[in-house]
Amino acid sequence: MRIPKPWVPVIARDIVETLADRGLTEFQTDPDAVLKAVQELVLDELMVEDRLNQEVRELLKAHEAHIERNRLDYRQLFDLTKKKLVQERNLIL
Repeated sequence: MRIPKPWVPVIARDIVETLADRGLTEFQTDPDAVLKAVQELVLDELMVEDRLNQEVRELLKAHEAHIERNRLDYRQLFDLTKKKLVQERNLIL
């Protein structure tokens, strides 16, 4: 995650306040519940890349012996694998 986790509540509050101040939405529930939901959405979106990185590590670990035996560049394989998954899944990082 490129944005520190402690910033998530601040970002979420800014989003909710901006939507309300500009009259772009009317909340039909408790504002705290809306704020919590936005925080969860922001955090989940920010963690997409973290989850993808972990998945790439696991994929490469399954081929660790082959990588070492053929003296392949782990960083390059990591980047190529990540790029391929991003394209296949239409992810925006």
